[in-house]
Amino acid sequence: MTTQTTTADTPQVPAGTAQTGLVSLPPHIGRALATGGGALTVVSSFLAWTWTAAFPGDLTVYGYPGGLQWLVLIAGVLTTLFGLSSYGVKGLRWLTPAGADSAIKLAALGGFATAWFTVTAISYQLGGLANLEPGGFIAALATLAALVGALALPFERPAPDPVDPEDSAWDQSKQRRRNGRANFKAAFATGTLAPARKLPSYVEILIIVAALSVGLVVFTYGIGTEYDELFIGFLITAGFGFAAVAKSGLMARVSAITARHRNVTMAGAFAAAAAFPFTQSDDQYATIGVYILIFATVALGLNIVVGLAGLLDLGYVAFLGVGAYAAAMVSGSPSSPFDIHLPFWGAVLVGATASMVFGVLIGAPTLRLRGDYLAIVTLGFGEIFRITVNNLDGTSGPDITNGSNGISSIPNLEMFGFDFGIEHSLFGITIGRFANYFFLMLLITLIVVVVFRRSGDSRIGRAWIAIREDETAALAMGINGFRVKLIAFALGAALAGLAGTVQAHVTYTVTPEQYQFAHVVPPNSAFLLAAVVLGGMGTISGPLVGAALLYLIPAKLQFLGDYQLFAFGLALVLLMRFRPEGLIPNRRRQLEFHESAEAPAVLSKTGA
Repeated sequence: MTTQTTTADTPQVPAGTAQTGLVSLPPHIGRALATGGGALTVVSSFLAWTWTAAFPGDLTVYGYPGGLQWLVLIAGVLTTLFGLSSYGVKGLRWLTPAGADSAIKLAALGGFATAWFTVTAISYQLGGLANLEPGGFIAALATLAALVGALALPFERPAPDPVDPEDSAWDQSKQRRRNGRANFKAAFATGTLAPARKLPSYVEILIIVAALSVGLVVFTYGIGTEYDELFIGFLITAGFGFAAVAKSGLMARVSAITARHRNVTMAGAFAAAAAFPFTQSDDQYATIGVYILIFATVALGLNIVVGLAGLLDLGYVAFLGVGAYAAAMVSGSPSSPFDIHLPFWGAVLVGATASMVFGVLIGAPTLRLRGDYLAIVTLGFGEIFRITVNNLDGTSGPDITNGSNGISSIPNLEMFGFDFGIEHSLFGITIGRFANYFFLMLLITLIVVVVFRRSGDSRIGRAWIAIREDETAALAMGINGFRVKLIAFALGAALAGLAGTVQAHVTYTVTPEQYQFAHVVPPNSAFLLAAVVLGGMGTISGPLVGAALLYLIPAKLQFLGDYQLFAFGLALVLLMRFRPEGLIPNRRRQLEFHESAEAPAVLSKTGA
């Protein structure tokens, strides 16, 4: 009889479960350092950072933050709160339903970047570190300590791909760099979202109101930044702050709540936007607001064509121009060849109908094309429109559009006795001309959002999505691809013409140079397409956010001069590299770029 002895299997820890940090410190020390550094950052913002008021923002006051100190204060508060939540402090655990460590790292990184940018700017502008007060040094050291402590927090390292010893030294180096990038990415990975407990409906509505209020405050602060350094600091803090909130799981929780109350969210969002002019002391930033809404409305119309139907249109700004020119010709302008002065609603119908007719005329012979061929044809249409209206000056062609001078002196709108061109008083607050148009454009944006939402949820919307995903399969299932694409093209053109009607009255003048494929000042076809892709194709809020950023950031980066477009383009390249699905992505599209992500329980066509 032979006895066989077997060795019991010893459990081994997989290589992918090592729990260490990017910095070699004990985890408990790193957590304490990050939390304490965040608290000290808050304290440092109440100290003077420089002795002279020559640096903008007046950072010379003790006991009251000013300028960039407010941004460092916010980053420090976020770092401290996330740190305390990671300790399980009662009443703060709701802040991190997906885990606190990644949120702590991003919040600490935002505070470090903003504080060190401020200290560097003070030293550069005023001539050295001697111009810093103790508060500036304390802020720099506190944010550095918080960042070092945050990077010491443990995370699950992925199993490294082995390096083949037979590979060349260059290939081995590339493999090690890939492993290093994988570890760095894992350090900021989002944890598993904890199950949410059921909340009463009124509490969820209050959460929606609070989220929209925060959004209004952030947008108002960003658009009202008074000097270049403050806007750069705002971008740094807002970017890292929102990333930290997203990693903590709060964004996902709020998104789930808004998905259950879509009508309340939409009404609240437009109410918050309507409150924006009341936060301003003059009409300066209402001007930017109304142009952002025009840009966003046109981008949302393009989102039907590109995001839902999957048709690449590179000449979409021409439909905006058709609507603007058509409305300008029938609104009583002395430059118009037609002696017609229709009321606003008549001009709206003329502008939208003219754009829709052009959409059908251009789409009917071209929508049988696909991909790059369709893009080339639409690009050609955009250029043909601009050249044509430039030549209709009475010399190169009939005198219809007044050539390069355009149609000028377009009168202000008047509707139901309300003159949009003069100031009005509401609740004791003076509402200027651009604020009047802001409210009108907000109403039109609401109409476009409702049209987008209803059409996206309809049978035709599902047909658009089927065409976008696989046109051959959609045709095989019985969908009339040509008719469906033509409807998308015509509807998108009509919505652009609707926005063009208001644009003509806001700007007083329409000229061919306003409707180019690419230009420094939006809207143009390149910026419109970038707004849709940047914000998130196929979503409602994505193009609105993308358009706001694409209009606001170039307006605030004018101090860069000739390097403005370079910096702007570099930012877009980096965003498309690290978040190709957009800022507010469609969930299906997000999974296309992140195949390893866990499949969602509920899929939505319109995304977040």
